[in-house]
Amino acid sequence: MNRPGLVTLAAAVIAAAVGGYVVNQRPGFHVGAVMTPAVAQGTPAAIYYQDPDGKPFYASGPKKTDDGRDYRAVPPGADVSFDEAGPNAPPVTSAETTTERKIKYYRNPMGLPDTSPVPKKDSMGMDYIPVYDGEDTDDGSVKLSIGKIQRTGVKSELAARRVIKTSVRAPGTIQLDERRISVIAMRAESYVQKVADVTTGTRVTKGQPLMDIYSPAVTSAAAEFLATINSRVGAGVDPYGRGSRQRLMNLDVSDNAIAAIEKTRTVPVSVQWTAPRDGIVLERNVIEGMRAQPGDVLFRVADTSLVWAMVDVAERDLGAMALGQPVTVRARSFPGREFAGKISVIYPQVNRETRTARVRVELANADLALLPDMYVDAVIDTGSADAVLAVPDSAILDTGSRQAVFIDKGQGRFEPRGVKLGHRGAGYVEIREGLSKGEPVVVSANFLIDAESNLKAALKGFSDTGGKP
Repeated sequence: MNRPGLVTLAAAVIAAAVGGYVVNQRPGFHVGAVMTPAVAQGTPAAIYYQDPDGKPFYASGPKKTDDGRDYRAVPPGADVSFDEAGPNAPPVTSAETTTERKIKYYRNPMGLPDTSPVPKKDSMGMDYIPVYDGEDTDDGSVKLSIGKIQRTGVKSELAARRVIKTSVRAPGTIQLDERRISVIAMRAESYVQKVADVTTGTRVTKGQPLMDIYSPAVTSAAAEFLATINSRVGAGVDPYGRGSRQRLMNLDVSDNAIAAIEKTRTVPVSVQWTAPRDGIVLERNVIEGMRAQPGDVLFRVADTSLVWAMVDVAERDLGAMALGQPVTVRARSFPGREFAGKISVIYPQVNRETRTARVRVELANADLALLPDMYVDAVIDTGSADAVLAVPDSAILDTGSRQAVFIDKGQGRFEPRGVKLGHRGAGYVEIREGLSKGEPVVVSANFLIDAESNLKAALKGFSDTGGKP
């Protein structure tokens, strides 16, 4: 190879190594004029320079490290930006290219309340962001570019009617049904002659004998009743006879005992007392040969086939309680087993120490598994079976004193709107005012839209205070 050809080849290799070359077309010249990649591709100038090792060291102009290496130039497309410009920006539509938008002013790229009527850079060398007509509106809406929406992951969902149900969990205890407790007490001075083989905890049935009682008052009333019966004439009923029978009833003598006196025509020495209902003997205060005064409770019998669950509901959940709501009760003694019931009473009093209110739930207890004073856990299904207008929980922006959502108006525009909330449950919240069915609401990244709206509001307030940019 001749010497000029060797020089040309060497120049070509050097130019390719640095990024490209353009051959001089003038006669007599064969060596290429080398160009840098930025010049060859028309890349804009760097906006700042960064340490070549990626360390957090920056400079507004060219700079070298301590060991003599150049800082890396960062072009606008490689910097983190929320503008459309850049290699990852979506393609511009024909409508956007044909319609020229007018720039109103430029705002600080770091979000500071600083605007400029002409393009400028901040102290870091970053370009101010242009604000176009239509982006700074007075209707309270926020307009975002398509690229920003895609990068931040903004998603919308239609407001729809749903059935919202939530569960309130509360502890409780099992108590006896007050209406199913009976006591056996004497109404006259009496003596216990015999006690049946019944003890506390024994299950008895209605009419089962419990004890034999001798009472002078009962014997006197029985003799008077028998004398009245024997002296009756014909089929007529003597009013005095009705009075003597009523006297026996007033002494709590059972109908069976009265019928036996009438049938045998004899005055019994002792009268048998029986169980007034089916149930469990809770108390047995009787001993053979003892003397019982009027009012002394000798037996207490309770029917436990239906019991109450007394549930302590927190004060904050009282508004969701209603009569007839279904309740699932789980006893800690029977893991995996559930007892179904409904709220029958909401007691009108709040415990000042625990800030709870008591709710009564009636439970069927056919197999007598639930015992008095047993601890249980209740799950109360609140809410209504009717569908209500609801949106996901993530759509709500709650400031504490005000709740709002963002309405997706299309074309990157979002409108904030105040709403009034209702019940919550299963990831949704009821909307009572402020929305209509079918309106799209932002359910993801709405806090970024809120931040953008606050930024634009601050910039607008700054501009209004200091005059137009």
